[in-house]
Amino acid sequence: MPRRGLTSDEQALWTALTRSVRPLRPGARISSLPTPPTPAKDGTGLTAPSVQAVATAPARTPAATLDSGWERRIRSGNLTPDMTIDLHGHSLSAAHSRLNQALASAWARDVRILLVVTGKPPKSPSASGGSRRGAIRGEIGHWLETSSYADRIASVRIAHRRHGGDGALYVILRRKK
Repeated sequence: MPRRGLTSDEQALWTALTRSVRPLRPGARISSLPTPPTPAKDGTGLTAPSVQAVATAPARTPAATLDSGWERRIRSGNLTPDMTIDLHGHSLSAAHSRLNQALASAWARDVRILLVVTGKPPKSPSASGGSRRGAIRGEIGHWLETSSYADRIASVRIAHRRHGGDGALYVILRRKK
């Protein structure tokens, strides 16, 4: 089934919308929608729409596994976080803002291991009693994935008991190039 093209009003709205959006990853280009087919000058048919290619580098995602030295240090608790941020007790928006500030500060200071304290997740769904307990913990993965520092994160791991266990995460940052 052929797709219908955008009317001039719809195209103007789309253009206005795309100009108002801030990219998740700075430097990534957003392509505009292809223009709808137009009648050929000789009247024999439609000309093909032009499609703009998006030139973006593939996003680097946190590693599922680290090398054996890192794995051993995480399991044994022999990591020393270079920086710690405590988010539990904050609203979601305040915690998100503080996390972004901490990532910016950590990157600027060449921090390798950021300890993020989120608070322990609820023990069971009924134990929360309808409150939003564990909401920060539930959102932090998404926040890290969509952060402007996402490509600078090598791995995210649950912290050792001595650093908070299930209530904290190690965010291991890549080395600067």
